[in-house]
Amino acid sequence: MRLIAFAALMLLAACVGKPSFDDPTLSDRQLKLEEFFDGDFVAYGQFQDILGTVRRSFVVNIAGDWDGDRLRLVEDFIYEDGSTEQRIWTLVQTDPDTWEGTAPGVIGVATGRVQDNRFNWQYEIDLPIPSADGTQETMRVTFDDWMWQLTEDRLLNLAYVKRFGFDIGTVTISFEKI
Repeated sequence: MRLIAFAALMLLAACVGKPSFDDPTLSDRQLKLEEFFDGDFVAYGQFQDILGTVRRSFVVNIAGDWDGDRLRLVEDFIYEDGSTEQRIWTLVQTDPDTWEGTAPGVIGVATGRVQDNRFNWQYEIDLPIPSADGTQETMRVTFDDWMWQLTEDRLLNLAYVKRFGFDIGTVTISFEKI
């Protein structure tokens, strides 16, 4: 019976609508990653599992640097339990509206596309996960990140997280320039 309930839940989760570039643009802003992420930021976020339970929250201090050829983002995570993590992204613009990026733990190359005030970023990553015994494990997941520039100094990020092709949760992050 539990297996049937789980299968029904997974099917329902797969039917939930997600953003698309076909959605109407609700802003006249033009997101330019190289401009927006050049500087210092603080971001506040949380991971919610597929049932909506908040499993982890965090603050990220970010130093962004655009040198004309590449965008480098140094992300220093501080989790609610006091643990920390650093991820360093290197992004390059491949066309006027497309980007590629790498970071430790990312499998292959992350790819993204900008349209109007939004950016869609997709990648697979071995994500560090704390275990019950205090050690660190990794979990391979895929991210489908959607970002919207809300104001000159704010950006909202909603990331859909999958494992083995199934939705396992979402990450919500609010970025603010400091």
